[in-house]
Amino acid sequence: MATITPDMTMQQILGVVPAAQRALFQRYHVGGCSSCGFQPTDTLAQVCRDHNLLDVNEVVQTILRAGETDAHCQVDVTQVKAWLDAGEDFSLIDVRPPDEAALARIEAAEQLDFNDSGKYMSLPKDRRIVFHCRSGVRSLDVASYFIGHGFTNVWSMRGGILAWSREVDPSIPQY
Repeated sequence: MATITPDMTMQQILGVVPAAQRALFQRYHVGGCSSCGFQPTDTLAQVCRDHNLLDVNEVVQTILRAGETDAHCQVDVTQVKAWLDAGEDFSLIDVRPPDEAALARIEAAEQLDFNDSGKYMSLPKDRRIVFHCRSGVRSLDVASYFIGHGFTNVWSMRGGILAWSREVDPSIPQY
């Protein structure tokens, strides 16, 4: 199991637990934007002090559980395909920028409208939403953002459109 101490820098912590920033945002709304962010050279103790997080040991435990949290909100491409084939009601949202989405796309996916975040924040908090990107990293960040805002049925498509191309529809180009 990983070891994290309050004197470690955030860069060191992210090297040990790559999901740490998502976990901090989900639990404490820390690290998600410039107003609540931190520097890679800040120690965990500094981040806790700067954001009034009094129980550093609890923050450490939250970070250590981050990998479990990431695993919990990921869904395999074959499951997403099964939901589509069954006609289940959910939102499949492509979080890639338009120029990247133009290279390859899943027909059923809606392009994220970066200019209208209210459109998504007004969805029912229990609506099933599946986010996807190229490889599953950016969509995990977006899913984490939604989880941090109280959404309870949010998923990131594991492996992104690359996995979709390999496992579901080889006609979709890989880039």
